[in-house]
Amino acid sequence: MNEELDGERIDTVLEAIEAGDAQAVAEALEPLHAADISDLLEQISSQERKALLELYPEGIDGEVLSELDEGVREEVIEALPREALAEAVRELDTDDVVDILEDLEDHDQAFILDSLEKDDRAAVESSMSWPEYSAGRLMQSETVTVPQDWTVGQTIDHLRNVDWLPDQFYHVILVDERHRPTAHATLGRVLASKRDVPLAEITEDIFKTVEADEEEAEVAHLFNKYHLISTPVVDGAGRLVGVITIDDAMTVLDDEHEEDMLLMAGVGEESSLTDGIWETVRQRFPWLAVNLVTANLAAAVIGLFEGTIAVLVALAALMPIVASMGGNAGTQSLTVAVRALATRDLTESNAARVVRRELFVGLINGIGFALVMGAVAWTLYGGNPMLGVVIGAALIINLVVAALAGVMVPLVLNRLKLDPALASGTFVTTVTDVVGFFAFLGLATLVLL
Repeated sequence: MNEELDGERIDTVLEAIEAGDAQAVAEALEPLHAADISDLLEQISSQERKALLELYPEGIDGEVLSELDEGVREEVIEALPREALAEAVRELDTDDVVDILEDLEDHDQAFILDSLEKDDRAAVESSMSWPEYSAGRLMQSETVTVPQDWTVGQTIDHLRNVDWLPDQFYHVILVDERHRPTAHATLGRVLASKRDVPLAEITEDIFKTVEADEEEAEVAHLFNKYHLISTPVVDGAGRLVGVITIDDAMTVLDDEHEEDMLLMAGVGEESSLTDGIWETVRQRFPWLAVNLVTANLAAAVIGLFEGTIAVLVALAALMPIVASMGGNAGTQSLTVAVRALATRDLTESNAARVVRRELFVGLINGIGFALVMGAVAWTLYGGNPMLGVVIGAALIINLVVAALAGVMVPLVLNRLKLDPALASGTFVTTVTDVVGFFAFLGLATLVLL
């Protein structure tokens, strides 16, 4: 029975590493699931990782490698003894081997390919021939197929007598004489049906195939939309070349979601806690530089109204409120829009309705906070009711603009075939800062001077 990774066990492993006690390391890691061992490898330092691999290389099997973060995985592969690495990759299905190979240097790729059996190597090389981030790269070549005119009994006998089957599979795929998939049946229905029932009578109602050059993000969306467990992959002629299972599709969805979050934060789509200092600086510096430029743009707007601020010092205390409220409102709208675009809930057909909704949400929120902040400004900052009117009007304007910018910026980027998460946060913040400062200080100049 697998035990869970916790702080106490990590401390035990680190103490064993420091003592150079290989047996203690093995005893601590043996009960852990592969995912927990990979978590441990990611949490300890590079030096500790290297020492662990020297003490317990046989504990790093194929499952552990497939669970590791890309940066750490490459480091582990370089540090593992060649024999241990060869044994680890031979345990994996072709899709997992391809996933590992994609991020390695040529010499490591060559070694792993040479470590595989002849048939496995051919299958992996075939998958690697498809474009990166395509269904062909995501699929496993190992499939379970039977002729479409077989019965349940023939299928069961075949499954029992065949020399090799994948470690995990969910469907039996029916194919025609040209090896084109026509339907599939779940293992549960096969086992629950009488032997003389034609397999074609117990196939699933929902049957989808994807072409090998289809983008993996589209495949993941298909799985999520139709609640698929697995789906066949076909070539340009419609012939079966592999199968994609739900675990791989969900990994793609998680990766897409993580990438969107990182891009929106401007920290690089491949950022990780395992990255080194200079790698992290390289990823974050460009967007901080862009933010510096946009911040100077907002400062330039403030500079236009130096005279107004000098006369009414209260404006300096109040104007960050306008910008901050707009920034938060824009982020709310932006987050919902980017996520809706990623899940295909926001499309051209409903974009106008969503924009109208955000317009009214921004207007209603703006009126509500304008009344509150207007009263606060009137009461606490000199007793001038017109100051309350100015900040109230500025809040309404900025919250409306923020809500619209939050949905319009990602829509425009998506129309331009760019990632909607890319730089959206920077653009929206710039818009809300510039509009907020300009509206507040401009109105103050017109009304209060």
